[in-house]
Amino acid sequence: MSSPPSYPGIRISGCRALRAEGSNAESLDRLLPPVGTGHSPRKRTTSQCKSEPPLLRTSKRTIYTAGRPPWYNEHGTQSKEAFAIGLGGGSASGKTTVARMIIEALDVPWVVLLSMDSFYKVLTEQQQEQAAHNNFNFDHPDAFDFDLIISTLKKLKQGKSVKKTLYGANVIIFEGIMAFADKTLLELLDMKIFVDTDSDIRLVRRLRRDISERGRDIEGVIKQYNKFVKPSFDQYIQPTMRLADIVVPRGSGNTVAIDLIVQHVHSQLEERKLRWDMAALASAHQCHPLPRTLSVLKSTPQVRGMHTIIRDKETSRDEFIFYSKRLMRLLIEHALSFLPFQDCVVRTPQGQDYAGKCYAGKQITGVSILRAGETMEPALRAVCKDVRIGTILIQTNQLTGEPELHYLRLPKDISDDHVILMDCTVSTGAAAMMAVRVLLDHDVPEDKIFLLSLLMAEMGVHSVAYAFPRVRIITTAVDKRVNDLFRIIPGIGNFGDRYFGTDAVPDGSDEEEVAYTG
Repeated sequence: MSSPPSYPGIRISGCRALRAEGSNAESLDRLLPPVGTGHSPRKRTTSQCKSEPPLLRTSKRTIYTAGRPPWYNEHGTQSKEAFAIGLGGGSASGKTTVARMIIEALDVPWVVLLSMDSFYKVLTEQQQEQAAHNNFNFDHPDAFDFDLIISTLKKLKQGKSVKKTLYGANVIIFEGIMAFADKTLLELLDMKIFVDTDSDIRLVRRLRRDISERGRDIEGVIKQYNKFVKPSFDQYIQPTMRLADIVVPRGSGNTVAIDLIVQHVHSQLEERKLRWDMAALASAHQCHPLPRTLSVLKSTPQVRGMHTIIRDKETSRDEFIFYSKRLMRLLIEHALSFLPFQDCVVRTPQGQDYAGKCYAGKQITGVSILRAGETMEPALRAVCKDVRIGTILIQTNQLTGEPELHYLRLPKDISDDHVILMDCTVSTGAAAMMAVRVLLDHDVPEDKIFLLSLLMAEMGVHSVAYAFPRVRIITTAVDKRVNDLFRIIPGIGNFGDRYFGTDAVPDGSDEEEVAYTG
């Protein structure tokens, strides 16, 4: 086997911590190998790798490797960018295995795992013919769409979704053979790791993978390796080792190095930790007038009578459900009046023209915030024919108090729809703001989102309106206060427990603050 190359660095318990010769642009230009004058203007990327379920199950938890929208503060801005880790190294060096070991050892629930294999440029017919005869170099920098890689990583660090399959997260791991081959890309990486595996081992792994998984013959694999893979590694990949913060010899077998990496990432996450400061939100908008985007159902004697019934702790479950459903129907009918309508003329059975109105949008989609929000779905279906329904589950992290997205199911292509977002009670506004953020990440315009709730606290109204000033907020009532536990006062109690007949929480709290952070 070949001996490892010599390079400056400090070996620390099984890994080499490197310091580049300066951090300015000239240093990067000096260390990065030349890759031509520019990226060839071919078509955008299609994935060349197998799609995998966006989760990794460990003995402790399920880790969602498609990430999640990060937490946004009361002003609707992201407090911190995600921590981005770059994993470079030769073909079959064990980068993906190392990445998964880091993810499992980090033990955080939301991670984005981004593979460079998903960013190959689309091949022309001539290139496809070359590839079929092992004559196309997939290990050359020009084979990758670096512009798309950079824009994707920037969006993920900002917490935005990418192609509706990935979301920003607390940690992003980007792995690929050319992970360090672009100066702009390097600047986006907070930590750079090079997986250094012996060339003979990499060749054996590549032979095994290409023959067993890709159905190629041994002669073709060796031909491609000698003609493209090895020369590209020597010219483009190995020199970028000097840009790494840490070099991991022996790849996934070096558990000491991986443990050190995890410790460093944990310390960085601790510094960047986001705290959901409900007290700050509670005081941020005191004495402010209610926003113009809020619409409260007119408090007629009928509406007030129904509120009296569902707020009464002595009301039976059957009556609670019955009058809640009546209020939901009135609320949704009221909300539909804010949709855009246009003039239209129809012909009546008597042969006369009638100048009327018709819905001017493309489609209406309902999205319920589980679990209480799903109780509003029947009322929406009753008044909107063929409406599509999606669901979002947001739960509170008991350690940090932060809302976390745990489940998401949305219909396809909702970017042009008017979206009815449903939750039965909104106290702090945390779940509502995160749900709105999810919809925005799926390209739904802010002014096409309607947040509907049976009961809201002024605090929640202000929080949502400050973060998303163009979202329409519609409710049947707004209570002025929340208590020290951020429960709506006088409130309605735990809506989900009262509706579904489940056991009440001992302090009689509102459902979303205990389980779903509304």
